Amino acid sequence: MRVPARHAVKGIGLLCAAALSLTACASSSTTGSGSADAASSASAVQAALAKGGTITVWAWEPTLKQVVTDFEAKYPKVHVNLVNAGTGNKQYTALQNAVQAGSGGPDVAQIEYFALGQFALGKSVQDLGKYGAAKLSGSYSPGPWSSVNIGGGVYALPMDSGPMALFYNKKVFDKYGLTVPTTWAQYLDDAKKLHAANPNAYITNDTGEAGFTTSLIWQAGGHPFKVDGTKVSVDFTDAGSTAFTSTWQQLVSGKLVAPVNSWSDQWYKGLGDGTIATLASGAWMPANFVSGVPGASGDWRVAPLPQWQAGQSASAENGGSSLAVMKASANQDLAYGFLQFANAGAGVQDRIKGGAFPATTADLDSSAFLNTAFPYFGGQQANQIFAQSAKNVVKGWQYLPFQVYANSIFNDTVGKAYVSSTTLTQGLKAWQDASLKYGSQQGFTTG
Repeated sequence: MRVPARHAVKGIGLLCAAALSLTACASSSTTGSGSADAASSASAVQAALAKGGTITVWAWEPTLKQVVTDFEAKYPKVHVNLVNAGTGNKQYTALQNAVQAGSGGPDVAQIEYFALGQFALGKSVQDLGKYGAAKLSGSYSPGPWSSVNIGGGVYALPMDSGPMALFYNKKVFDKYGLTVPTTWAQYLDDAKKLHAANPNAYITNDTGEAGFTTSLIWQAGGHPFKVDGTKVSVDFTDAGSTAFTSTWQQLVSGKLVAPVNSWSDQWYKGLGDGTIATLASGAWMPANFVSGVPGASGDWRVAPLPQWQAGQSASAENGGSSLAVMKASANQDLAYGFLQFANAGAGVQDRIKGGAFPATTADLDSSAFLNTAFPYFGGQQANQIFAQSAKNVVKGWQYLPFQVYANSIFNDTVGKAYVSSTTLTQGLKAWQDASLKYGSQQGFTTG
């Protein structure tokens, strides 16, 4: 499930000051099993679960409460302290403070995919390869699995995913004679028709958001971020980025997108009264419609994400989190046992029942999941669209190893395109330059 509205603290540092001494970021703690061989075996995990003990999990995801309840019922000698240390960046700040202090941190932490690379490169999360985690590659959809594989290691297990789809207000589309767009060019045409027919109605809202922008560039086949160890590059002149800016600039310049912040009261109102007609978002969105816009039940439907070129079937991820074992944990075997249960075992069903969208292929392919009817969407079996989107995620996407910081300066750079004469292309260039400058200051080789 996605974190609503990320507001990062500018200047947040999740890495050591110099990448040339990244090993200094790592804790010198060892696993609690007593030997590397024992810690790497499945028997060590089972022994730890049987022996029992206490682990602390930092996470904000509400469906984990039921996971913890069922985990403790299965392993009665284990106690899990589930702590909400803050959502998203608030937790990351607290987590990094604990890493630097060498104490006070959790055994397990929820970390969004875009932020995981920082903790992996900083050697503050454990490479799970010693537990044979690499063998789980076929158990997860491509996007989430790629996100937890960093530099040849597996640094977390996927908890959920956010394959994108187009949520659209069928009532509005029928009223104004709009066709559900299969391409972004058609989407632009719909935007023009809708706003011309009703100046108070918009195809969508957008005030500039890093995750949304990079997801659409990802879908277009862009690879602006490239990471090879401590070598990083950023290039928003690639074909995917250009495809995004050429279309989206017309929406922004034409004032065809509502100047409304997502997750605001005005946003919920727009979704409810039809003045915001679509959302291109992740598969975690349905629960937010049900809880946030109950009055529009039956008005909305789900369709595949429009394509940048007709005939394609490309998608991207938007949101999603993993669970990682902290390197400083004295109970790594027990912690990994919890990860297995939560993200590869019975806990997955707990989270699906709670409204989370799975990253596990077995669930994405199950008939029970695919045939689930969504009353909110007029009885539509929307999971069929989401599951296909998960399979169509474009491969090869990378995040910067300081993506949290990069996202925190998005509004200072690209965001200007929404409130001034700055173009999206100029804003992306400013974001590129500022991100590379920060990376260089942190000791990365940039280019």
